[in-house]
Parts: sequence; structure tokens; C-alpha cells
Amino acid sequence: MMEGLDNWMSRCFECFFFCLFLLIQSSCAQKGFLSIACCADSDFTDKNTNISWSPDEKWYPDRSGCHKVSRPVVNYTVYDKVRDFDTGSGKRCYNLTTVKDQEYLIRGTFLYGDALRTNLVSSFDVSVGVTPISQVNSSVDSVVEGSFKATNSYIDFCLVPDKGDPYISQLELRPVNDSEYLQGQSSNVLKLVARFDLGRSENEHSFRYPDDPFDRIWMPTLKPTLSTKATTINISSSTTNISNYNATVTVPLQVLQTALTDADQFSFVHVDLDSADYTYTLNLYFLELNDSVKNLGQRVFDIYINNEKKRGNFDILASGSNFAKVALNVVANGSLNLTLVKSPNGSEFGPICNAYEILQVRPWVQETNQEDVNVILNVRDDLKLLEIWSGDPCLPNPWDGLVCNSINGSTVITELDLSSRNFTGSIPNSITKLAHLEKLNLSYNYFTKEIPPFPASSVLKSVDLSHNNLTGSLPESLTLLPHLTTLYFGCNPYLDKNIPSTFNISRLTTDHGMCGSQKSKYKGIIIGTVAGGSFLLTVAVGFALVCYQRKSVSRPKLDGRRYPMTKNVVFSLPSIDDDVRSITIQPFSIQSIETATSKYKTMIGEGGFGSVYRGTLPDGQEVAVKVRSSTSTQGIREFENELNLLSAIRNENLVPLLGYCCENEQQMLVYPFMSNGSLQDRLYGEAAKRKILDWPTRLSIALGAAKGLMYLHTFDGRCVIHRDVKSSNILLDHSMCAKVADFGFSKYAPQEGDSGASLEVRGTAGYLDPEYYSTQHLSAKSDVFSFGVVLLEIISGREPLNIHRPRNEWSLVEWAKPYIRESKIDEIVDPNIKGGYHAEAMWRMVEVALACIEPFSAYRPCMVDIVRELEDALIIENNASEYMKSIDSIGGYSFGGSNRYSIVIEKRILQQPTTCPADPSPINTQSLAPPEPR
Repeated sequence: MMEGLDNWMSRCFECFFFCLFLLIQSSCAQKGFLSIACCADSDFTDKNTNISWSPDEKWYPDRSGCHKVSRPVVNYTVYDKVRDFDTGSGKRCYNLTTVKDQEYLIRGTFLYGDALRTNLVSSFDVSVGVTPISQVNSSVDSVVEGSFKATNSYIDFCLVPDKGDPYISQLELRPVNDSEYLQGQSSNVLKLVARFDLGRSENEHSFRYPDDPFDRIWMPTLKPTLSTKATTINISSSTTNISNYNATVTVPLQVLQTALTDADQFSFVHVDLDSADYTYTLNLYFLELNDSVKNLGQRVFDIYINNEKKRGNFDILASGSNFAKVALNVVANGSLNLTLVKSPNGSEFGPICNAYEILQVRPWVQETNQEDVNVILNVRDDLKLLEIWSGDPCLPNPWDGLVCNSINGSTVITELDLSSRNFTGSIPNSITKLAHLEKLNLSYNYFTKEIPPFPASSVLKSVDLSHNNLTGSLPESLTLLPHLTTLYFGCNPYLDKNIPSTFNISRLTTDHGMCGSQKSKYKGIIIGTVAGGSFLLTVAVGFALVCYQRKSVSRPKLDGRRYPMTKNVVFSLPSIDDDVRSITIQPFSIQSIETATSKYKTMIGEGGFGSVYRGTLPDGQEVAVKVRSSTSTQGIREFENELNLLSAIRNENLVPLLGYCCENEQQMLVYPFMSNGSLQDRLYGEAAKRKILDWPTRLSIALGAAKGLMYLHTFDGRCVIHRDVKSSNILLDHSMCAKVADFGFSKYAPQEGDSGASLEVRGTAGYLDPEYYSTQHLSAKSDVFSFGVVLLEIISGREPLNIHRPRNEWSLVEWAKPYIRESKIDEIVDPNIKGGYHAEAMWRMVEVALACIEPFSAYRPCMVDIVRELEDALIIENNASEYMKSIDSIGGYSFGGSNRYSIVIEKRILQQPTTCPADPSPINTQSLAPPEPR
């Protein structure tokens, strides 16, 4: 009896010292914990876990996005606040300190802000560094957890918007000291799919810190999915000697002291996995709880995953103790079935399992070149752009003002545009250290002091420092840069205009430091330089065009007659002869704007000017309110430009301006609400806004937008050039009538005697006229080029620029041209409209698009010509049957009943250079045009 008492006391001491060991280990572990409670008022300690939490004001001090959540559903948290980010399209990141080569667990908790988003659904990606690991949807509270090995002294945990605004409640970073936990997956991020404590009732609490020193959260589950026979077993119903349990095992004893077992087999099925093929790591934990199992061979079972045997004749005791861990890798798509089956080779007991984890393997995505990152972070700190510039500067999307490219397999920063940002102080020296920077634009700020020196290794090609308050003189290091071709430094009243002798004027495009009218005395030099080079350019271009004409595909020629509109056609578009009546633009107060928009409750868009909100005026009219952001790339000039322009013009195919607000340094513009969004939204925008447009509707939209641009180009005897024509600036009203929008960059076309040059090339990548970009000569034909890109978008349903496609498909223009020239238009037509268009109507639009994107503006059509051709295309489409009959009688072609055929039509729009009424004087256009083909 005394011997039994001694054994009992010995076991009690072992349990006591084991628990003491775990407690000490856990207390030490929390020293490396980082626990962030977003929007918390101060530090606090969770009495249930003894974890110390801190607010996130270090990262985001603004509390305007903080809200309480009325009913958090995550069962292990008592926290009830959420930070909601108003980001538009920018990501928000938490930059967390790490120790290089240390393994970490990182976990974000996302509580649905029900009080905030009753009518708005949000979704966003969660990434560790730039590696996406999950998507959060506001329809449900969620927790996202990953494990990784630190490659640097910090890690970014980022929320990347997809739809609506991202939000977060808690963020936790835990060091993991178990060198076996990542199982050699140091080049990956392991996303947690499931972590279960088996045999424990689902209404019991979960285990985490301090029970688990790494603060993993073990969720209870009583039964496996497919088995009703499995029974629970726990340590309280067993006399198992737990002294055999290895204290170095990092799974809490509380988790291992329950298990599921069955005489034959049991299964777990997960059917909600990602549909793509991913590799998964399964960690299975076994502790023998039955005292009767003492020898090898008594409990032997096979482990299957998705019906494939991964481990045969598994015996827990084969590890040398009564505990074992098994790690298995498997590729799965959509579902995963884990089955444990009793071995047929004489095993006495059936399978047992105490706990398991499923981790999805996400390959680590290479981040931006570290040297560029270090430099741009210094620039960010110097310019105090901490909030809007967060996370990786290039991936998944570049920071506002940056352009990034891949060079030798590394993502680097190649362009930096910080113009019109109202920056003050000196230009950060760190900017000059961006080793791959090719274009730098710091114009229209209030930078002072001297221009910093540039290293000789710089690859800068273009530098714009104009319109600042710089002092001193141009540094010789800048003028000696070997690749520099463009330099503007005018409109700096305190800057020495004396150009260093090292300045090679012959190879540089420059403003000579002049501002405004001062440039006129250099006009002769500029014209002479252009004229001197134009002869060689003319010869080269002429030769290229002759070669192109000879290579053009010979197409069967139609008779060219115009077909009258029949009485059955539906065709109603506004005339360009609209009367210009007195246009009233209503001034609004900030208070009335806030009332109309319910204090900016519903954001419907985001642009260079700022956010756009939906509202309702007192008379019931729905409106869209553009609110200029403090970080907007467009300034007061663009606001005044749009206000002045839309106060003078109005047309059914232009979005009218209803009113404005200019109060307390805040600028807002009020327009009618366009219920069908933008053309871009409908073609390839967010999934919720996307809608398949049939071919006749696309044709009608193209014609409506063309009429709006034609009105601008022929307005009151002097052409207005839009300068930012793109599908997102073509809006659709309730009847799908197209209206051109956003006139902040619009300008009057140069007239006789004007130079035609503009130091501010404006436009959007993918749409920008290459001739305008290279020569800076502005004309109506720049809008024509952009409109040609829009037509290709309408035809193909593709975006104008997408670097995620194969390299030869990045540019829509360059991808489509070869197919059009080879008469393979089926290769570029949007699959959603194939079989639903009349071939000649399609070809007319294709030919218009091809003519619009001619490299030389002189060979592009005018908007008047484009409208005429699109009108014909719409008439043909709407009168397909009548038209086919006329073709049969004229040409003898036999098409049967089909509206599809394979012939191609000959170019009718441009056979020689064209001149529009709005074009500038011949010195600025024809000197750049190639000779007429013979």
C-alpha cells in the first residue's frame, strides 16, 4: 500500500514540475510576442490568457475609422473593435519587427463591422510580405494565420483591397522556436487551414497561450466528419503514465489528453479548400492514452489522404515513446479526406488521433529589390508619406507616383512622379540613390534649397524640377548624366539660370530654365533644331511607310456606297448642333454636400482627383460628388479647369457639371449620377460591376463617346482637347447613353502661331499618344489615338495595359495590330460577343481603331470622320438582313442566312494624310508627318 502511495505521490510531483516547466516556458515565450489591438484606447492585459495587448496608434494614429462591433463571432476573442481603412485602391500594411532566420506565426482577426457596413460588402486580400495567403469577405468574421521564416529584420502584414475597404481588429506575431514546425518549408508561407483538438466537445473552450507556448489556437471537435462510431478517450479515464510524455514536445498536454479512436477506421473531410491545386502539409499528433497498449504491434494503422496511402503500418510506440508526430505533404484541389484505417496485419486496437493541423503551402513571392526598398523608405520618411506609402513599394501594385519594372528578374523602381503634391523643404538626397530610376518628376511643388548631386552611375533619362523654389545652380553632376535626354528646371525664381559648360544642349530637350513667356526667345533655336532633324526623320518614315503599304494585306473591295437607314432601325443620338444656352453651375456648401452624401457614406469610385461619393439632392436628384483628396495628384488648377470648361459647354454626350464647392481649402464637383457606371466597369472591372455588353450596345456606346469628343473638337471654332480619353472616363447613364467625363486635363488646341508644345504631357499609360509623348506637340489627334485604344477595348474586352499577361500581350495595341493586319479579327474579338455581330459592322470599327492608332498623327482621322464611320457601322448592324440582301444583289456573294463572313474590307478612312480644322499650324504637324505614300 505504501508503495502505491509512493507511486501516486511521485506521479503528482512529476505533473507539478511538468506544469511548472510549461508555465516558465510560456512566460518566457511571451517576451517575444507582439499583440496589437486595433483602435484600443491604451495597453491592456487579457485576464483569460494573460496576454498583453497594445493599440495600433504607432502605425495608424487616426481614429476616424475606428468602430465597435456589436456581436463578434470569433469564439476565442473578447475584443470588439475594428479599424476600417478608407483606402480607395491602395493597400494598408503593418510593418512589424522580426529577427532574421527566426520562424514566426502571424495571425490577423477580422471582425465584420456590422454597424458600419450594413449596405456594403468588402473583400480584400491578406498578404505576408507580398505573398497573398487568404481573402477576407465581410459576410463573415474570420481569422487568417500563417507561419514563415523571416528573411529580413521586418515583415509587412498587408491588406490589399479588392472591393470596398479593408478592416482589421487584431494582429498577433509569435516567435516559433520549434525548428521542426515548418518542416523544411522556409521558402514558403504556411497558411493555416484547420487546427483541431480531437475528442473534446465543440462547446468547450479552445486552448491557446499559456497552455500553448507559441499561442497556437486549438479548436475543439468531438466527432470526425464521416464516422459515427468513433469514440472519445481521455486521460481522466485512463491510468496512462504521462511521465513517458516528452516535455520538449510543443503540443500542449491539455490538447493531447483527449483523442478519438475506433475499432476499424474513421475519417475527416474538408470540402472548403481553395479550388486551385496547392500543396498541403498535415501535422498529425498521437499520444497513446490506453494503458493496455504497451508493446509494438498492438495498435497499428494506415494513414490515407484522398484515398492514397501515405503511411502504412504506423505504430505510435515505434518512436521510442508513447508520443509521435507525423508530417505529410499532399497536393489537393477543393477537398481533402484524411482517413485512419486499422492495419489488417493482426493489430489488436484500431486507429487513434489526438490532434491535427492542415497548412496550405504558399510559395514565397520575391519582393522588390531590397536596395530600392531601402532608398524609397528613406524618401517616404523624409516626405512624410507614411500612411499612403505602406508595404512593398511595387507589389502587388506600385505606390501612388511610382512605376516599377522587372530587370534581370528583379522588380525595381524606374519612375518617380511626385508632381503637384505641395511638398516643401529640400529635395531628399535619397531620391538620387534610386539605382534604376529613369524618370523623375518633382514639378509643381514648393521645394527649396539646392538641387542635390547625382551619382555618375545614375540611369536617369528625364528630370523635371520646374515650378519650385529651388536655389543655387544646376549641379554639374546632373548635366553630365550619360543617359539624360530631357531636363526641365524653369519657373524656379531663385535658381541660377546660367547653364554649366558641361551641359550638352545638342542632345537634351530642355526649357533652358525659362518660365512662361521667357521661352519665346528660344523659339527660333527650338524650331531650327526640329527642322534640322526633320529631313532625316521624313526620309526614314517615308521609307517605312512605303514598305508597310507593300506588305498590307490585299482585301476584296466593296463598292463603298452608303446604305440608307431603314424605318425599322433603332438609332437615336444627339446632334452636334446643340444650342449653347445659359449654363447654371450651382455653388454648394460643405454642409449641403455632407447632407446629400450622408457624410460621404457610399464611395462609388476613386481617381486621380480623389474619391467619388453617391448622394441625393433635396429635390431627389441622384448625384456623384468628386472630393479632392489631400494627397491628390491633381491640384487646384485641374479643379478650376474643369469648372471653367463645363461652365461653357454642354452636350448630351458629355457629363454635365451641376455644381461645385470650394470652401475651407476643400474642392468638390457635383455631377448627375451615372447609374450604369463606366465603360471600363462593364468590360473588365470589378466582378460586381461587370456585365456582358452585346455588340449593338458596344457600337452605340462607341458612337456616343465619339460624338462627345467630336463636339469638343469642333466647339465654337476652337478645339478643346480632352487629354485623358479612356474607358473609365466614358460613363453610362440609365439608358446606356455614353457620356465623356473628367475634363481636369483638358486644354484648348494650339492655334496659328502657337508652338504646340506642352511641358506637361498628360494622359494614362496604355492610352497615351506616342507622338505626343515623344515630341510634346499637342493636337486633337492625341485624343484620336486614345479613342482608338478605347475602341480596341470595346472590341476585345481587354484592358489597354496588363503586365500580368504574357510579355507580347502587355500592350493591347501591340497585341491587336498583327491580328488586324493579317485579317484575323476573330483572334481579338471578345469571346462574350462571338457569333453575335455582323462582320462588316465589326470590320468598320476595327478599321477605325487601326486608323486611330497610327503612329503618326497626320495619318489619323478626325473625330468627324470617325463618327461617320461608326454611324455606318451601327446602321449596318441594325439593318443586317436588308444589308445582306443588297450585298447579294450587288456583288454576287452568297452568305445564306448567316451574319458572319470572312472577307475583309479595304481601308476607306485614310489613304493620305488628313488635316482637321482643329489641327495646329503646318510647322507643328506636317514637319513631323511622313511623305505621302506613292
